[in-house]
Amino acid sequence: MNKGELVDMVATRASVTKKEADAIISATIETIMETVADGEKVTLVGFGSFEPRDRKEREGRNPKTGETMLIPATKVPAFSPGKLFKDKVSPNKK
Repeated sequence: MNKGELVDMVATRASVTKKEADAIISATIETIMETVADGEKVTLVGFGSFEPRDRKEREGRNPKTGETMLIPATKVPAFSPGKLFKDKVSPNKK
């Protein structure tokens, strides 16, 4: 599914225009990205959490030459799915 297909589905389910759905989705994504970039965590109960994580400095290799190089520490965005999301994707069968 791409963004256009998501906009179509949200517009249908929420009974809004595609233009309104696109604006809402875009604003939501931008807000999540800005908040995580500022070092804060965004939690959507049942869906999951977006947060910045520190990646330590590590040793890597140049694939062309095989030469060892140092990859600097950095911050990366991370997503942890919530319980409802996990259960929807992989339901527990008892």
